Amino acid sequence: MDPIAQLLARDEMRQLAERYALAVDCRDLDSLVALFIPEVDCGRFGTGREALRESFESQLSAGGKSVMLVANHVIDFDDETHAHGVVYGIAEATMPEGWVRQAIQYQDLYEQKEGKWFFVRRKHLLWYGVVLPYNPMEQEPAEWPKSQIGRGTVPECWESWRRFNESRAGESSEDE
Repeated sequence: MDPIAQLLARDEMRQLAERYALAVDCRDLDSLVALFIPEVDCGRFGTGREALRESFESQLSAGGKSVMLVANHVIDFDDETHAHGVVYGIAEATMPEGWVRQAIQYQDLYEQKEGKWFFVRRKHLLWYGVVLPYNPMEQEPAEWPKSQIGRGTVPECWESWRRFNESRAGESSEDE
């Protein structure tokens, strides 16, 4: 693989991780599952993007709001259409235990199909998770730009977030 092609491929794979974080925070399941190969193996949920959608819906319904940040993305090529990588992340989310901060490492497998890179698999490893002493989403509204302190308008301003939560209308959703 020539150096320019490697640079372009690495950038596309980095975008996968960044789009993954955004799709999770937005609860945009369509965008989230589209990042994976069509025949993705979802363990007990089966194979394919519909199975992956069911898996993500199950996982994301257990929590509330989330904020994910990705960094330290290292990618190595196995051949011209396969690669593997490691991505670090910090996530904060509403969990049953309270507002939780996690340090995460993803171990990724990538595959290029029809000229586009996809995740084959993401293995989620946890450095640590800690319950913070307060939930920042329980603050009074900041009314930005009036104040920088307080609760903002994200994620409720996202159409996909609202749609995801409307689909769970009968379930408990204290902070949503």
